[in-house]
Amino acid sequence: MANASGFFTPSIPSLRRRIQPPIGIYRSRLCSPEGFSKMVICSGTIHGEEKLSSGASPSESRIPRLVSKGCKLVGCGSAAPTLKVSNDDLAKIVDTSDEWISVRTGIRNRRVLSGKDSLTTLAVEASRKALEMAQVDPDDVDLVLMCTSTPEDLFGSAPQIQKALGCKRNPLAYDITAACSGFVLGLVSAACHIRGGGFQNVLVIGADALSRYVDWTDRGTCILFGDAAGAVLVQACDSEEDGLFGFDLHSDGDGQRHLNASIKENETDNALGSNGSVLDFPPKRSSYSCIQMNGKEVFRFAARCVPQSIESALGKAGLSGSSIDWLLLHQANQRIIDAVAARLHVPPERVISNLANYGNTSAASIPLALDEAVRSGKVKAGHTIAAAGFGAGLTWGSAILRWG
Repeated sequence: MANASGFFTPSIPSLRRRIQPPIGIYRSRLCSPEGFSKMVICSGTIHGEEKLSSGASPSESRIPRLVSKGCKLVGCGSAAPTLKVSNDDLAKIVDTSDEWISVRTGIRNRRVLSGKDSLTTLAVEASRKALEMAQVDPDDVDLVLMCTSTPEDLFGSAPQIQKALGCKRNPLAYDITAACSGFVLGLVSAACHIRGGGFQNVLVIGADALSRYVDWTDRGTCILFGDAAGAVLVQACDSEEDGLFGFDLHSDGDGQRHLNASIKENETDNALGSNGSVLDFPPKRSSYSCIQMNGKEVFRFAARCVPQSIESALGKAGLSGSSIDWLLLHQANQRIIDAVAARLHVPPERVISNLANYGNTSAASIPLALDEAVRSGKVKAGHTIAAAGFGAGLTWGSAILRWG
C-alpha cells in the first residue's frame, strides 16, 4: 500500500491554518510533512535594468529567491469521436439490452474511435479549446502532461501533442499512467511543478481510448467504456488566488487482480533449437490483453475508498462537505456516483454527471464532464469542486479545487 496526501492553504482568511509547518525536504520533494508549502526556494534570472545595474554576467545572473505561488484552473476543453454507439447497437452483437445496461450502469451511449480518428487528435483538439478559453498562446505553455493509459506510442504521446499544438519553445511533455485516476494525479503534478519549479502554464490532458482494449463479445465490460479527451490549463497565480486547496492520493497493488489489462505473450514459432542458441531467445512478441474486471469488487472498492479520500482532502483543506458547490467523480457507473454522493450527503442537484452520453472514458471523464459543466454555465468562476478519480492499479485520489 502506498499513499500520498497534502494540503494547500485556502485563500479565504478564516480558513487559513494558523501555524504553517516548516519547509523541508520530505519524500524527495520540497514540502512540509503534511503537504506542499507555497513558500519554495527557486532560482530567478535577473532581467533588463536590474541585470545591467548589478553588473552580473550571464553565468552569475541566477540568484536564489523566496517566492510564494498558488495555482488556478483558467481554461478547459474536450473532444470526443464522431462515432456514437448506443445500447441498442451493442444489443446487436452481444446478449444485452438498453434497459439492462442503463439500469445497471446509467450509460446509454458511448463514443468510439474509428476511421481517421486518433487519440492524439482528440487530445490536441481538447487542448486548443482549453488554451483559447484561458487566452494562453501555445508558445507560453511550459509543460504538457498527458494523462493516459492508452498512448499511441509505447514511449508516450505527450511530445506529439506538444508538437501538434505548435509549442515552439519545446516545453517538457510527458505521459502519466494511472488509468482512471490519471487526471487527478495530473492536477497535483501540475501544482508541484508550479509551486516547486517556477512553471507558469501547465496543460493537463486526460485522454483514453479503452475501446481498443475491450473484448466486444464480453457484455460485462464492452457496455462500459468509451473514448474521449479533456484538458485544463493550470496557471501560476498569487497565493491569495490559489485554487487547489487539498488532495489525497493512494494506490494498492493488491487490487490489481480486480481490474487490469496485463501483458501477454503472443504465440509464435517455437524457441530456437539446440544448436547452441539460448533457449527462449529471442523473446516472443508481446501485447496487452483485453480489459479484465471484477465489477462487484471494483464497486465495493470505490464506494468504500472514494468518500474517505474526499473527506481526507477536505480536512487537509480546512473545509467541510457543505463548503463544496459540486461533486465531480470519475464517470464509471451511476450507481457508484450515487453511492458516494449519499455517503457524503451531497444532494443530486450538486453532482455533475454526463456518464449517460459517454460511458467510462477513463482519464478523460473528469475533464470532459468539467468542460461541459463550465460551458453550459452550471459551474461558474469561484465555485468549489470536490473531484475524485479511481480505477485500475488500483489507484484512487481526490482534489479540492476552485474553478477560475
